[in-house]
This record gives sequence, structure tokens and C-alpha cells, in this order.
Amino acid sequence: MKDFKNILYLNEPSVDQESAIARAVSLAENNQADLTIIDVIPAQVVTAASELSIGGPGSSAARKALESEHLKAMQTMAQSYQERLPIQLKVFVGKTYLEAIRAVLKNGYDLLIKPAKNPSWTSRLFGSDDLHLLRKCPCPVWLMKAPEKANYKRVLAAVDLDPSDPHASEHDLNREILELAASLALSDFASLHIAHAWEALAERMLVSRGGVSAESVTNYVEREKERRGNELYQLAEKLGEWIGRDTYDYLSPSFHLPKGPAEKVIAPLAAELQADLVVMGTVVRTGISGLIIGNTAEAILDQLKCSVLAIKPPGFQTPVKFGE
Repeated sequence: MKDFKNILYLNEPSVDQESAIARAVSLAENNQADLTIIDVIPAQVVTAASELSIGGPGSSAARKALESEHLKAMQTMAQSYQERLPIQLKVFVGKTYLEAIRAVLKNGYDLLIKPAKNPSWTSRLFGSDDLHLLRKCPCPVWLMKAPEKANYKRVLAAVDLDPSDPHASEHDLNREILELAASLALSDFASLHIAHAWEALAERMLVSRGGVSAESVTNYVEREKERRGNELYQLAEKLGEWIGRDTYDYLSPSFHLPKGPAEKVIAPLAAELQADLVVMGTVVRTGISGLIIGNTAEAILDQLKCSVLAIKPPGFQTPVKFGE
């Protein structure tokens, strides 16, 4: 089963994050993990404060004062949890997502938790910190939507399947998604749901062409659905091997094959199931391709009413360099 040992929590003061911090602390306790909370002060705020300070532009006094102020705020925020486990507190200056990713690179955090921020029109246009982290952070990113629940009742894992690949069920990304989803469902006594969004790629073309009967098109679509279903059940058999048959039988996951583009069907499925968490990959080729990356990312996050745990594929290399 998967667990985390070095967790980073990124402060998001623009939203109510009390429940998210409580969840992060609980997760750290259950995993016997280290927990660090960081806050990032925008560089332009420091620059403005320096220009207005007695020392004038470039004065370090303003920066130190701001860092001290932010550190005290975090100490107040974490105070009630310090008796339960030691929490490291750190303050950085710069772009939020860059400093968070650099912290991951430097300290080897295996999970980044952040309260999801409701994106403005500007952040949708240029990319919010949440989207930058989803696209570029090398470790799993858990975006928690307030109010975050202390315990989940339903966990939805969205997997990618490629029937043309005989080893699709063994892909490391699918394994990571399913093991994490299973571990969280098990720890919270939650139900586990596994979904694969699929399409019969030539369906529209066949319908628009003359000479192809409706029955032939229906049979083709049904065969494609059956093929995707077989791949999903093969993956489920692998999950039983990965986590142990007894654990698998206890979880007794439910399976879903929503038909359509992932950006149109995953969020409605999550709503229908009343999922508390969606676990998914961030960059894949088929099935859930584009689910949380690129132009559809904002739409997916806006539609989901629950938290998201996004995982990078094996071999992912972040474009962010430590120390640049």
C-alpha cells in the first residue's frame, strides 16, 4: 500500500484552509510522516514594502519584517497541532508555484498539499498557481476544496487504458493512481470507485457515412465498450495482486465506463457518485488525455466539487530548475 513520508503543505491565505490543514496533519500522523508548511510572499510585495521603508529601495529590513509577520501568522495557524506532531514552518519570497516546486526538488517531498483557489478570469487566462503546480510539480499534488472533509466516504480513481497496448494494465501510472486511491479509501473506510472514460473513435464518421446501418454502428460501439471493459477488469485483477487479495476483496471496488471525452464525463460521474476525492494522472495519451492539463484544466477544476489528487507519469521531468 502507498503512503507518504515527507509532506509539504502550501499556505493559501485567500481561502478558509482550517479543514485542509487538519486533513494534512491527520494524514501526516497516519503515515508517520514529516510535515512542513510553507508560505510564499510575492516578490512585488517585498519590493513595494522596501520602497516605502526607512531604508529605501533594497532595504532588507522590510523583507525581514514581512517574513517575520508571515511566520507568526503560520505559527498561530499551526499552534493547535504542534502537540500532535512537530511541524516545520518556512517563509519564502518569489512566485508561489516556483518556490513550492523548488522546495520539493531540494527537500524531496513526496506530496504537496494546497487548498484549491477559486480562479479569477486573469488566472484562467495566464495560469493560476494551482495549474502551474499540476503541470510542473514533480510529486503528487493534492488540491483540497474547502471545506475539506476529515474522512472521505467515496474515492474515485480515473485511469487511462489503451487497448492497442498489450501491457496497458501494467502501466506504472495506473498502478500509482490505484494504489494511492485504494490506500486512502482503506484508511478512511471509504468506498473505492474506478473509472475509465472511453470513446468509439470512428462512431461519428460511421454515422455520417451512407451505407452503414445503424445496427452495424451500434454493434461496433458495443464491441468497443466491451473491449474497454475487459481492459478495466484486467487492471482490477492487477490491483488485487498489488494490494493483496484480502484487501481488494474488502474494498470491493465499483467500476464505471462513462462514454465520452474525459473533460465532459468525469466531473459529472464524480458528482453523481458524490465523490470526496478524484485521483488521476496528469499527462497521459488516451482515455483521460487532457483531463487536468492544458485548455480543459480550468473547466475540469471548476466542475469538480471535490478535492483532486493529481499524479505525474513515470519519468516526468519538471521544467523548473532548483536554484535558477
